[in-house]
Amino acid sequence: MGRRCPACGRGKLYSSYLKVADRCSVCGLDLKRQDSGDGPAVFVIMLVGFIVVGLALWVEVRFMPPYWLHLAIWLPLILLLSLGMLPVLKAWLIAQHYRHNILGQRAGDPE
Repeated sequence: MGRRCPACGRGKLYSSYLKVADRCSVCGLDLKRQDSGDGPAVFVIMLVGFIVVGLALWVEVRFMPPYWLHLAIWLPLILLLSLGMLPVLKAWLIAQHYRHNILGQRAGDPE
């Protein structure tokens, strides 16, 4: 998942961290209409929640650290995992929209 254009796989999908580019610089696919909605955030919440809660429960049962240590461990992990997974999952969802022709748009189709 290289965060690339769903049509050609070479052009950049994002113009900034999560802002989808207007057009693919390689194949010219109109990316303005691509909207993944809240789907990526839902997937991130579920995946990060599953990972962090499972690890936090294991650490609590195994080592019983104080609560401040839980905060020091899990808050940075939550932030890193969430910020790292969000653009990848958004790109994946946009690629799935394109693959299944949700917007009725394929490479080379008129706008």
